[in-house]
Amino acid sequence: MKVGTPRGGFEVAVTGRGGRPLVALHALALSGRLWDPMATALADTRTVLAPDARGHGGSDWDRGPFTIADLADDVAAVIEASADGPVDVIGLSMGGSTAILLAQRRPDLVAHLVLADTTACYGPDRAAQWTERAEKAVGVPRQKQVDFQVDRWFSPAFIQARPDEVRRVSDIFVATDSVAHAAACHAFAGLDAEAGLSGIKAPTLVLVGRDDYATPPAMAQVLATRIPDARLEVLDDTRHLSLIERPDLWARVETHLSG
Repeated sequence: MKVGTPRGGFEVAVTGRGGRPLVALHALALSGRLWDPMATALADTRTVLAPDARGHGGSDWDRGPFTIADLADDVAAVIEASADGPVDVIGLSMGGSTAILLAQRRPDLVAHLVLADTTACYGPDRAAQWTERAEKAVGVPRQKQVDFQVDRWFSPAFIQARPDEVRRVSDIFVATDSVAHAAACHAFAGLDAEAGLSGIKAPTLVLVGRDDYATPPAMAQVLATRIPDARLEVLDDTRHLSLIERPDLWARVETHLSG
């Protein structure tokens, strides 16, 4: 459905029939449809809201630059327009960085938090790193970027066992606007939210694939150490899109969110 907010119109995939709403925030250059399998699995007990970030999927974008803080404020506007009271939030990769800033800026909207394969800062070389990624996002045809992405997203065992799911996620990536992808890369260049981690109040579960080289376990350890009472799980034989690669985690995530 399309949710109109003072910050613009956002496409939100809605699945489920009850319980405290769960807002699921997707990874870079994908969309809320990334969460379809998890949302379906939780549909009996949850209403899952999976918004598309600005410029991604069906959400509006004025094609101007934005920050990760802007994405967090977009999510806050969607929550205020769609839910009554605080919600649980899962953020994966870019969605996790967005969720960190949401929990810092609007703690009143976040009941429980799951941060998967994400970071509050990409380090001192982030500007050069993400500028290069932005150039590739617009300079290389999207289909030719897929192999690079798939190798980051999924372990070799998953790629072999679930080609259907690899293809589903790849199709979302190919359909994403290259200019929006580049703009999000530039947003990461300016991301440094580590100073506010100690102020996050929501009970937090931090997940990371042991073989995630996009946001490696050391980055997750920073989150788990600095967020009060956060809990860290490092997942063997798992890469960047842990919550897609590992559906066995969904029940554990629900236990945390219901705690």
